[in-house]
Amino acid sequence: MSAPDSSNFRRVIPDGDDRLRRVCGDCGFIDYQNPKVVVGAIVTFEDQILLCRRAIPPRVGYLTHPAGHLERGETAEEGAIRECWEEARARIQIHSLIGVHSTPEAGVVEIIFGARMMEAAFGPGPESQDVALYRLDAVPLGELAFPTTRWGLERAIPAAVPRWHAANA
Repeated sequence: MSAPDSSNFRRVIPDGDDRLRRVCGDCGFIDYQNPKVVVGAIVTFEDQILLCRRAIPPRVGYLTHPAGHLERGETAEEGAIRECWEEARARIQIHSLIGVHSTPEAGVVEIIFGARMMEAAFGPGPESQDVALYRLDAVPLGELAFPTTRWGLERAIPAAVPRWHAANA
């Protein structure tokens, strides 16, 4: 449900609640500001990782795993598969749940899956400048767009973590 077309919103604690909310003074509608759900996948092909160089804000030109907002009517897995196609033109098969990462200050909860590319075919979609496979010892950690990408990589491929720490020491 979307907020009514009114400019008479005020911040109050509604009855039965415990925090400030935007409430319409005309009809009492409570405009809950809940986090957005993002879905993505750490995608491997053989011993390499698929990363996308972003073509859209935020963080244009930086690398990320394929991820984006979950759409109404799709499961988290369907959303991750769709995002991999939209951003990397990659067909994937999800094999695991890596974890759930919360970024409260950005209002985002990200569900990150582990996946394999089904074939060595990929390329940039409209939201990516470039897409490439990176060897584990060649992932440019300083070029990652978001902390969630490194978080997901470290959990998906724990054997790579010591190499990354040594390379950045």
